[in-house]
Amino acid sequence: MSSKTVSLIMLIGGLLLFLASLSADWIGIGSYPGINYAQLGGMAIGLVFLAYGLQKIRAKNKKK
Repeated sequence: MSSKTVSLIMLIGGLLLFLASLSADWIGIGSYPGINYAQLGGMAIGLVFLAYGLQKIRAKNKKK
């Protein structure tokens, strides 16, 4: 796979993980009412993947 494809997968995966963690109680996969540490951890990891994917895409576009 090319680095652009990997960057897009990381970006989309990070966004999906962030949104799933944020809305876990609403969609019925949360184990406790309210936001707990597992959800916060999922959101943090999702944001890290999202930011890394964006950074890689932006760096690739600057080289052109």
